[in-house]
Amino acid sequence: MNPGQNAPGASSHSAETPIKALESRRSFLFKVSIAINALVAAAVATPVIGYLLGPIRRKGAYNSWIALGPVSDYHEGETVLATYRNPDTNQWDGDTGKVACYVRREAGNTFTVFAVNCAHLGCPVRWFPQSELFMCPCHGGVYYSNGDRAAGPPERGLFTYDYHVTGGKLMINAGQMPTLANEAKLVKGILPCPGTSKPTIG
Repeated sequence: MNPGQNAPGASSHSAETPIKALESRRSFLFKVSIAINALVAAAVATPVIGYLLGPIRRKGAYNSWIALGPVSDYHEGETVLATYRNPDTNQWDGDTGKVACYVRREAGNTFTVFAVNCAHLGCPVRWFPQSELFMCPCHGGVYYSNGDRAAGPPERGLFTYDYHVTGGKLMINAGQMPTLANEAKLVKGILPCPGTSKPTIG
């Protein structure tokens, strides 16, 4: 046999080797592309799933009873500003995790705890003991001492928190800010209007 000639089958073997290498490379790149797509899909899906499951995850915080201090700190017939820590905040949130509210002790263990936000556009209202009125500095909303609307653009009274007295302490349901959406409840055909003394017919 001439040394310059290839052995039988050598040509076909050398031709098959690049093909197998190419197929192996394609298989590897295909697997890499699947892995990258999976990572991208996970990165996109994580915030979406977190958004959808957020209310479920925070359900406990949305039903948190917070102490506003001993009942003895509040005097009958007086309205005072109080603060509590939002249960849905973190320790590093600092003072931004504090929420203000107004507490009025009617008599004994009967209280009204008002949300500090105006029922018009949410600006914080101020209590003026001289006139016994809540006033909003933004658009002139005015409320009586019991939270009823007195004047201005608001169409309703101030929102109020649910409360109870336990162990001599005033507790409020502070898991989420009271609004018309989460406070209004239909009971026997009557729709109570938080912050007002009279219910409205639903």
